[in-house]
Amino acid sequence: MTSSARRSPRSIFLGPSAAVLVLAAAGCSLSDDQPSVPVPTPSAEAAAYCEALHEELPKTVLELERSDPSPDSELTAGWGDGAIVLRCGVPRPAKMDDPQSEGVEADGVQWMLEEREGSGPRFTTTYRKAYVEVTLDSTYAHDITPLASFAGPVSKTVPGKF
Repeated sequence: MTSSARRSPRSIFLGPSAAVLVLAAAGCSLSDDQPSVPVPTPSAEAAAYCEALHEELPKTVLELERSDPSPDSELTAGWGDGAIVLRCGVPRPAKMDDPQSEGVEADGVQWMLEEREGSGPRFTTTYRKAYVEVTLDSTYAHDITPLASFAGPVSKTVPGKF
């Protein structure tokens, strides 16, 4: 018998299993082309607000269809295959301590702006019991219009800290 004929059934089973583990470890997916984003780990209170927000989010933003990132979570959402990504329950950004930080208001919701080198802006809600972060593709670098799509859902589900 040749050495390949002497393989045990177990070694044949472990071969494909090992390949699946390597793909998973590399962050690859065989059938999902959605972008991957880190899922926040908020407190139980913030997570409850985020779950309520998830139910209220729009199906489209700026005519971009909803296409949630992976892994699937009620704490993340996306539109336009990653052009707009929302994460709820993120930690309070350190930049909020900077008195020079910039902010914008969209339909009654305050957002802190962070310009990111090499990509689009990131906005994080302020004065809310859970921090909601929205990142925009560089296409929207000078456009806060997408934030208006989130103002109603955020106001309805994530109470202010007043």
